[in-house]
Amino acid sequence: MPHPHRWSVTRRRKLLAAALAATLTSTLAAQPAQGEPTAGREPQVDLAPLSRPFVMPGFKEQEFNGALLVGEGETRFSVSVDLLTKDNKIVHENMVPNIRRIGPIATDGSYYEIELSTDDRVLTAEKIGGLQATLDHPESWSAEDVAAARTQLPTLKAQYERNQRNRRNIVIRFARVSPTELVGSVTALDDDTTVFLDASAPWLEPSRYVVAGDRAMTGTTTGLTDPDRQAHLRVDTSVPADSSASYASLKAMLDAMVGKNGAAGDGAAAMRWELDRDETVTFTARMGDATLAASSRSQAEALAILTQARSRVNDGSVDGDGSVGQTSTYMRDAMALNANYDEKFNRSFVMWGLGGGGDDIFKGWDSAWDGITALSLDPALALDHIRDFYDQGGARYDQLHAGPMHAYLAWRAYVRTGDRSILDLVYPLMVPYIDRMREFDTDGDGLLETPWAGERLGGRGNHLGLDDSPQYYNAIQVPTNGSDNRDNTNLTDVALNSYYGLFAENLSQMAEVLGKDADRTRFAQLHAKLEQRMNDRLWNAERGLYLNRYLDGTWEPTTTPTVFYPLFGGLAAPDRAEILVRDHLLNPDEFWGEYAIPSVARNDPAFCSAGRTHEVAPPYRYFQRYNDEDACEEWKGAVWPPMNATVYDGLKRYGFDKPAAELATKSSDLWLSTWEEMGWFPEYWDAEPGQVVNGAATDTAWRTYSWSNLMPLMGTQELIADEPWGDPRGMRFGTLGLPGTNSVNEVPLHGHRYKVVAGPKSTVVHQDGRPLFMAQGARVVVRDFVVADGTATFTVKSDGEATVKVFPEGGGKPRTVQVPAGTTQVRL
Repeated sequence: MPHPHRWSVTRRRKLLAAALAATLTSTLAAQPAQGEPTAGREPQVDLAPLSRPFVMPGFKEQEFNGALLVGEGETRFSVSVDLLTKDNKIVHENMVPNIRRIGPIATDGSYYEIELSTDDRVLTAEKIGGLQATLDHPESWSAEDVAAARTQLPTLKAQYERNQRNRRNIVIRFARVSPTELVGSVTALDDDTTVFLDASAPWLEPSRYVVAGDRAMTGTTTGLTDPDRQAHLRVDTSVPADSSASYASLKAMLDAMVGKNGAAGDGAAAMRWELDRDETVTFTARMGDATLAASSRSQAEALAILTQARSRVNDGSVDGDGSVGQTSTYMRDAMALNANYDEKFNRSFVMWGLGGGGDDIFKGWDSAWDGITALSLDPALALDHIRDFYDQGGARYDQLHAGPMHAYLAWRAYVRTGDRSILDLVYPLMVPYIDRMREFDTDGDGLLETPWAGERLGGRGNHLGLDDSPQYYNAIQVPTNGSDNRDNTNLTDVALNSYYGLFAENLSQMAEVLGKDADRTRFAQLHAKLEQRMNDRLWNAERGLYLNRYLDGTWEPTTTPTVFYPLFGGLAAPDRAEILVRDHLLNPDEFWGEYAIPSVARNDPAFCSAGRTHEVAPPYRYFQRYNDEDACEEWKGAVWPPMNATVYDGLKRYGFDKPAAELATKSSDLWLSTWEEMGWFPEYWDAEPGQVVNGAATDTAWRTYSWSNLMPLMGTQELIADEPWGDPRGMRFGTLGLPGTNSVNEVPLHGHRYKVVAGPKSTVVHQDGRPLFMAQGARVVVRDFVVADGTATFTVKSDGEATVKVFPEGGGKPRTVQVPAGTTQVRL
């Protein structure tokens, strides 16, 4: 939707012009051209939260195998498919290690598909290979490690072979038929597979469940917000169960599934089947206000509904094509997998790190990045996610970037959706937060110093979520006993001050929208002061880097990607930004290379310093011992999605479009290698190819970590994105560097849905199905694209001469202009 407010972009354009010396700026008059656009659709982006009733597959935390059904008055039911392992364990929830394949999944929950396995892949052939490498090269490992490997290897080999013999996989599918009904199926991919279908209370709400013969289960419950409302559940199956029973509780049911004594009762119900390969059971689950009759739906009819729903996943959900664009599709599936329901506040949100994280929204920067990703996929989910974050208490203060990042999320939510209520909610909570941050200015010069985190080196960077980052190891405690009982240190922090600057800028932007002129001026002045102080004190001219600095004037020498964070905060001088990118970011000896960006520069002594290095065994160069982290893990070298995303946003802010496109490509490729080979989207990656687990992924419990999706998000936002530093009404699209031709479809922005196809000689944009923009002859990046009162204004950067067309809404001849290579301001 259009925004009534227009943000000044003069300063940002000056930065772009200064940073890109080769650009050509001119204003060209429009020329009429031939061609008639087709009629467009009405805007189709729904920003409303979930209404009752609803059915949503995979919507209960860590229960990817089921569906949540919620009726009016907050009546709730849960239906799940469970898998029994050959060593008599039940895969029911907390099943992240058992996920084999994800998707397709529709963002709105209309279709959901997942493959589960009894093999949790905790023990892998690659890990066994690490033990073998230890024995093959004993001179490179300690005697203790060699002895342990010799003892462990035979046992683990036998266990691995047993796991593979006993592996059983199933595919679970759901399709929504109506707000109160869904169909599902479970298909065995192996012979001799035991599965269950169960019905129970999602969060142990008082309710009743019983089996009704060998083809059905029923349930009843009362409303949590309206106790006078009663709801009914009925689940009908296409195939008679081999056995079925009702149990006193969920625990009793799970005990019975693994052969233990499960007390009978009406707290949960389950049906059991023994399936051979390719055998399928379908089922229909419905809820209503009255007792429900048996469903007459046949298995063939249920399978037809599932097939049709699967074929329509891309109709209303984001998807993409091309070497980078395709990752938009898989990012959609990954984020939809982690979409969740907060049963305490009755909201949807994005779970931060299933497989190791808790069931609630995370109060730090993780959930800010998750919200930013969700904005490009499902704005309604993103807005509910933001509101749920503040329902649960808002930004934590022990991690000082939480406030800045959630302000950044709020501003981008406003820019993308026009929903001012988000600013009304967030702004009054963030002003006290930023004012409180001044307590970490140890010497009163306006720049913030690192808070003291204690003696443990592994936690020194936790104030910014950088736990064991070695750049903070030598900070010295300065007693101050701050408002949260933390002391200060003597280390002036580039990253912290970059977040501080971004925070001030976003609050100034919000204040202007909210009509708070004094605040707008105050925060704009704070940003300007930080910009001056950053460049006066924290620029190391000899090394050409923004570096942390001790109060005695000496430099902290460790080089990490935080040297680029002043671009993200808008604090870097344009000429210095050029040096940073040209001499350091693009240097493969430091940060570039096949896997980028390592969390410590490759030529820094701290790179991959968490253990011994084994050059004699290249695939296991950083392997330490079985079930131990490798030498590159955490913030001593691993590639982290939020670091890449922070650097990417800084590059786009300063107009470094080709390096940004290359970073988006590297990030998407790295993410895709793990997705395709392992079915994971992990918390972080090894910094070097070919290490231990596969060519990319670090094997942690965090295999489905939501911020992982920042890696493919960069590719999506290369093609189309909001402009958080420009006109809030505007958008950015096109790329100067993605390989080949890439496309994204159904991207929600400003109340519309967009399709963008960008290649070496053409960029085409459709809005709600109608042509909007076309450039032919060269690659282009368009910024601040705004159509108002029948006129389009924008800046276009082209890598060659191009013909640009803008198609008027409602039909008529497109307006055309020729632009040269360089940067051109256009008004059509």
